[in-house]
Amino acid sequence: MLYDVLIIGGGPIGIACALEAKKKNLSYIIIEKGTLVNSIYNYPDKMTFFSTSEKLELDDIPFVSNSPKPSKQEALEYYRRIVESKQIHIQLFEKVERVKNEDHVFTTTTSKSTYQSKNLVLATGFYDIPNYLNIPGEDLDKVTHYYRDPHYYATQKVVVVGASNSSVDAALETYRKGAEVTMIVRGEQIGERVKYWVRPDVINRIEEGSIKAFFNSELTEIGEDYVRFKDKNGKIQTLENDFVLALTGYRPNFEFLEKMGIELSDDQLSIPKYDKQTMKTNIEGIYLAGVICGGMETHKWFIENSRIHAKMIMEDIKS
Repeated sequence: MLYDVLIIGGGPIGIACALEAKKKNLSYIIIEKGTLVNSIYNYPDKMTFFSTSEKLELDDIPFVSNSPKPSKQEALEYYRRIVESKQIHIQLFEKVERVKNEDHVFTTTTSKSTYQSKNLVLATGFYDIPNYLNIPGEDLDKVTHYYRDPHYYATQKVVVVGASNSSVDAALETYRKGAEVTMIVRGEQIGERVKYWVRPDVINRIEEGSIKAFFNSELTEIGEDYVRFKDKNGKIQTLENDFVLALTGYRPNFEFLEKMGIELSDDQLSIPKYDKQTMKTNIEGIYLAGVICGGMETHKWFIENSRIHAKMIMEDIKS
């Protein structure tokens, strides 16, 4: 079968693209390498969204939550029910291995099958590749770039790297489960984009000494039972340590984009080239949707402001 459009990525924006394709009577398929809305599934278990529920809605389908800001579990339920009720065509746990572009037909080979389509939509997000520290010991089992549940770290000496939303949530939750928490932060303060109802909490915990924090500091080495970091005065300090949560952010799969010929900006942001009216890249028939449009500026696009990409793309394909 030759699909009108193949969508790579089964997150909220990929699902939004499928909904728009259905409305335009375009044949489509979603390919997702993990579970449904895989990135959300891998968020911390007790995460609460910054956005209110109506801003996470797709295609005007109501998202009813117990509080104005929904939980991870509520979001998983919402997007799952959309896929089921709208009978969205999606292939899960199927990794895209290569894409061949020949005679205006894209042949997408996955770990399970091969598909052909007239157009491709890349809605692959950014959550799969961490920003690595590139320091000795980062490959130890005690180090993780993803945080799920605080109970695991009870009574342990935990270092949290970073001061973003994920870092702050991890620091507060593990502290409240009995961990001895130290934050190592490159900047001079807790990030200003941290959720407004959480930021005062962590600042107060730091000021009272419940959570230790070293600002203008950088982790330099990780050992089996210690870490070393350079403090604001340039001095190397050593701390006893059991676990390191290196929550330093994530990046899109730029190599995947470049293999398909998509041009990236030649600066540190690596922003893909695309038409802001149609979301079409420099390669005819390939479109971008969602957070991947921002390159390294992963804070620029969210569900609430990139839902519109789906309509823009499908209108252009239909025309």
